[in-house]
Amino acid sequence: MAVRRVRRVVRRIDPWTVLKISLVFNAIAGLVFVLGVWVVWSLLLQRGIPDRIVEIFEAIRITVSVDGELYFRIVVFLAIVGAVAMTAIMTLGAVLYNLIADLVGGLELTVLEETYNVAPQTAVQQRVRPAVHRPVTGNGEVEAPARAVVPARPAATAEPPPAADAEPAGDVDAEEATTAETADEAVEAAKTGTEG
Repeated sequence: MAVRRVRRVVRRIDPWTVLKISLVFNAIAGLVFVLGVWVVWSLLLQRGIPDRIVEIFEAIRITVSVDGELYFRIVVFLAIVGAVAMTAIMTLGAVLYNLIADLVGGLELTVLEETYNVAPQTAVQQRVRPAVHRPVTGNGEVEAPARAVVPARPAATAEPPPAADAEPAGDVDAEEATTAETADEAVEAAKTGTEG
């Protein structure tokens, strides 16, 4: 595995994307904050700690009341205001970053890029075979195509090639047999080639 250093520059941050991501993130953070305060408050009430705190403040002549519902409303209100405020601050930060990046060129990062040396796969050449249309019998079965008998080409002889204006002697070339429209035509062409 080869590693190389690459320099990346963050030129622009999309404010709309930051708004969406920060809204979801801050909403989840606000929910976690509210649930966390509720769990901690429940544990403190079970231990009787708020009553002890009230007793300490009464001893030093400060009046404090323990009203869990009021405190919980305050916590929910702070969570909502905090989520909205943080979303606005993050979106404004993205807009400010874009303005500053236009002046100074953006934030430069140096990252390590790992490349896996995978052997290139060679393309396997496949021979394209012509489509054979098989006739269907009356009972719905597909008939096997008839095989064309193509005579082998004679070995090279010392005979001169035929003249351009002479007619062919009637041999069936292998290409002609494979380009016949149906298997029956190929069989007929092979028969006439061997008789002639």
